[in-house]
Amino acid sequence: MTVICPAGELDLSRFLRRGDRIVAGQACGEPSTLLEALLEQGEKIGELSLFIATSFSGLLTGESDAFALSSMGAIGALRTAARAHRLRVIPCHVSRIGPMLEDRTLGCDVAFVQVSPADGEGRHSLGLISDHVRAAVHAARTVVAEVNDRVPYTFGESLHVSEIDCLVPVSRPPIQVPATLPSPVDTAIAAHAAPYIGDGAVVQVGIGAVPDALLRLLGDRTDLGVHSGMIGDGLVDLVEAGVVTNARKEIDAGVSITGALIGTERLYRFADRNPAVRMRAAAYTHDAAVLGRLTNLVTLNSALEVDLSGQVNAEQSGSSYLGGTGGQVDFVRAGARSPGGRALIALPATAKGGTLSRITAALSGPVTTARTDVDVIVTEFGAAELRGRTLAERARRLIEIAHPDFRETLSRTAHEIERRGY
Repeated sequence: MTVICPAGELDLSRFLRRGDRIVAGQACGEPSTLLEALLEQGEKIGELSLFIATSFSGLLTGESDAFALSSMGAIGALRTAARAHRLRVIPCHVSRIGPMLEDRTLGCDVAFVQVSPADGEGRHSLGLISDHVRAAVHAARTVVAEVNDRVPYTFGESLHVSEIDCLVPVSRPPIQVPATLPSPVDTAIAAHAAPYIGDGAVVQVGIGAVPDALLRLLGDRTDLGVHSGMIGDGLVDLVEAGVVTNARKEIDAGVSITGALIGTERLYRFADRNPAVRMRAAAYTHDAAVLGRLTNLVTLNSALEVDLSGQVNAEQSGSSYLGGTGGQVDFVRAGARSPGGRALIALPATAKGGTLSRITAALSGPVTTARTDVDVIVTEFGAAELRGRTLAERARRLIEIAHPDFRETLSRTAHEIERRGY
């Protein structure tokens, strides 16, 4: 039987047990009211843990002892917890979180979710985030749902009231992530990436300055499609301009597919009861078989650094954990294999005020995407097409898009690669 608990009277000890493992909705679908209650009450319950894939609320800084915090990476505000050494990182692809919940590799005793108000049949839309929410609900002993009347009702995945143990009605603005104003470097990177996206292409982009800059350069395209793990406000601009129609997609024709809405109120109102936007689980958005049905799929992902063989690090710089595996590998492989498609990895050529080259002789952190999967690397100095190229040719092409200040030093390493052949 579903219990209704006003937010001010919510006693989590009625639903949580000592040692429980909690999985919460992420990104702009974070159930902020539930997380605030957990921060206040969790320490008294004892030995709790929380898994959340990304966080933008600013609540999860790692300062509290109310629970142990884990994630697939340090994305968004989770970087604060990582810097404080209070974040436990579980390396995994987005596409694997759902299956790990289902087979109990990733434990989930309690699911914290944010949903929209119910429709006439008692079904709550998952609103702003789908990804692995339903997998968590299926795995959990107890489901606590924050029902926010400010959350849009989106089509796709939903949760029936009978699947919820505790409903917490709230009325508060959902988390918003405004578009980033691109710098001249971001715009230059986007300008080198844009030619890879032709009419009728299906695009996957994340959020951030470079994706935002890229979307602004696509206003003259026709019949673009969208199949992406996340989308932001830039989608609204392209739909309203008639650029995104999804008309040529082999599957989900006429519909933009995503697992997360990460933007502002403008995006949320656009998606509300809009049949041209469909929220799907990561088991669909990132699935190799689904992606394999799309032609002209162009994917754009980011990196911290790339070495001269094409290995990509999108997670850790030295001792600082800054990113995560996310869905990068899933989409890099899909874009590179799609007929007519491409997989782009974009990054500025330098870091730390121009004192550090992001095109490196050797990575300072882990390999997120293997050199065998990499297709195109893009910086503000150009695009290096690596697929099918020898290691020596890759090194030469990557040096051409490195910052000029570092090319001579990198060339010494390239000379050794040329001499050895590897």
